[in-house]
Amino acid sequence: MIFTPTKPEGCFIIEPNVIKDQRGYFMESFNQARFEAATGITTPFVQDNQSYSSKGVLRGLHYQTGDYAQAKLVRVLQGEVLDVAVDIRPGSATFGEHVAIVLSAENQKQLYIPRGFAHGFLVLSNTATFFYKCDNLYNKESEGGIIYNDPTIGIDWSMPEADLLISEKDTILPTLQSSKKAW
Repeated sequence: MIFTPTKPEGCFIIEPNVIKDQRGYFMESFNQARFEAATGITTPFVQDNQSYSSKGVLRGLHYQTGDYAQAKLVRVLQGEVLDVAVDIRPGSATFGEHVAIVLSAENQKQLYIPRGFAHGFLVLSNTATFFYKCDNLYNKESEGGIIYNDPTIGIDWSMPEADLLISEKDTILPTLQSSKKAW
């Protein structure tokens, strides 16, 4: 596995070693000991989530606060997405900065997102199955979000806004600066 740190600091792009032959492929998608050795981070994952979405679906930008803050390890099982993580840690030198990466079933890349980041993704393929491991349980009272098109963050979603499919809940999220549920 190759672990590449990103800016903003704290996220890692993970590229597993994929062994291919005439039968298909085999890969180790996660190994706690290798993860800790490469990143210096101990993250015991306690909840796995999976979603299925159509082209143009944008989910996010979501986070949880306080005792229910979550680190995530995300990957795509089928299809392709643009995955985005935004640093919302107060006092961070990279507050408000983001990392964006294409994750797909073909490239098998993963993104580790630490606590203190908002997360979202846009489906680029006809459909996508998205999988994520979380180091904390979901808690409705602790959830927060930031509007996907916050101009101070400046995410290029690579798709015309008219083609995006966004939940009503996600269209009324506040900007980073006016977020009521500050990290």
